[in-house]
Amino acid sequence: MDLFRKKSLDSATAPEGEIHGGEKLGRHLSVRDLTFFGIAAIIGAGSFSSMGTACFNGGPGVVLLFIMCGVACGFTALCYAEFAARVPVSGSAYTYAYVSFGELFAWIIGWALLMEYSIGNIYVAFSWSGYFTNLLDGFGLHLPAWSTINYTAAHKAFLGGVAGEGTTAWSNAPKLGDLRIIFDLPAVVINALITWLVYVGVKESRNASNMMVVAKLAVIVLVIVVGATYVDIDNWTPWMPNGFGGVMAGVSAVFFAYIGFDAVSTLAEESRDPQRDLPRGMVLSLVICTLIYILLALVLTGMVSYDQLGVSDPLAEVFALRGVKWMLFIVSFVAVVAMTSVMLVFQLGQPRIWMSMSRDGLLPKRFASIHPKYRTPGFSTIVTGLVVGIPIFFTDENFILDFTSIGTLFAFVLVCGGVLMLPRRERTPGRFHLPFINSRWTAPGSLLAIVALLSINVPTYFPGLLDLSGDHAAQNIPQLVFWPLCVVVVILAHLKQWSLIPVLGLISCCYLLTGMAVSNWLWFGVWLVIGLLCYFAYGYTHSKLGTA
Repeated sequence: MDLFRKKSLDSATAPEGEIHGGEKLGRHLSVRDLTFFGIAAIIGAGSFSSMGTACFNGGPGVVLLFIMCGVACGFTALCYAEFAARVPVSGSAYTYAYVSFGELFAWIIGWALLMEYSIGNIYVAFSWSGYFTNLLDGFGLHLPAWSTINYTAAHKAFLGGVAGEGTTAWSNAPKLGDLRIIFDLPAVVINALITWLVYVGVKESRNASNMMVVAKLAVIVLVIVVGATYVDIDNWTPWMPNGFGGVMAGVSAVFFAYIGFDAVSTLAEESRDPQRDLPRGMVLSLVICTLIYILLALVLTGMVSYDQLGVSDPLAEVFALRGVKWMLFIVSFVAVVAMTSVMLVFQLGQPRIWMSMSRDGLLPKRFASIHPKYRTPGFSTIVTGLVVGIPIFFTDENFILDFTSIGTLFAFVLVCGGVLMLPRRERTPGRFHLPFINSRWTAPGSLLAIVALLSINVPTYFPGLLDLSGDHAAQNIPQLVFWPLCVVVVILAHLKQWSLIPVLGLISCCYLLTGMAVSNWLWFGVWLVIGLLCYFAYGYTHSKLGTA
């Protein structure tokens, strides 16, 4: 069984870069459009929802985690950019894995990206619904409780005797026989509308996205400026109230805030000059959003004490606590706009992954069909809408948050590792080229320096990793896997003289994975097993590389 058959990198130089074959998509996107798509995807549910959880766990010191995630994503973005310059076609990390690791890893990463784009959009839809419902309440329009919450959350609240929306929804919901009719109506509706917009065409999606990005950036600047006038520096003490462990506890929430910059790479075939514009769009959007996140985290933790931020709408909550009522409506409005743009970009990305996989024979041909009028992957777009829409009726948003983050980090690890597998190339004018810094000595030197600093400043750190009793096991086992992996990567970097940037990207993403709970890894393992069963049931026997 040839599970690691690879796409030829040379095929990317064919006319229009048709490495997959199939019908072409329309090329409409400039570097500005790509940058705006990146910002549209990044600034959304992470800044308006999950940031509250991260600040609650880590205190003001959570800005360190934003910087760490920004750096890790920065290294990864450069690796994406290198791939995008070499393989300027749809497919994102899936295609990149196909030319570097081979078919099996390509399938795995395509399966993992399903978690990022489609399943991640479920969490965004729930967050969108919360802010939209608050916005309606501000106008005196009140939806029934049973139509603004998902079934699972309402059932949990009722069983736990928790007073509030969930218990009210469960008690007052209409019944169909013995089944209570409880579902998040706004989340279902926005998913249907976004699916229709993406189905109609990328130009229409581009125009809508650009308008939403301008609106939300303007209001976020307003939030930062107004919020800065209410900052009390005493709220920044203590800086890390729960220690560095508390900061790392927010990995899922903070990393979720960065998910989306790689969605730009799925638009390669719709970019006017992908080998030049895709890298610029990804890097620019990531830098802009990292600066915004750091400023937002500082303002939030400065306006109120960190222990008041464990809410689903932190930007609205801080102004409510400080009595700035006129900002509440503005924040709720821009949150709705911001998360709409996130859903739009994610819904654009997933169909193009499936289209690429179908072109390679790993999915049925129907997934690669292009709408004759709109020039979009119509069937895949509809299926994506169903994959997002159906679980909205029964899934839990907190589970989705962790599940999405671990899948995306896993994909990032493979992208950084994939760049290390590529042969070096000569510089080509007008195309991005990943700067080469020899890691033969820099990687071992950096690792030794980090170990020395930890040993001196935190002398209990390494001895403490050996404590596997009780709750310590769940915290320490990922770390015990990470450090030997670091040593192996550094040794290979020394022997093979790898480029330093992808090495740092690989190591930093692996470190962020250590913040994921063991239970999340178990669920992720189950997800991968299901994906492998699908691959061997259809993809392996229908692969174009296997039947050529």
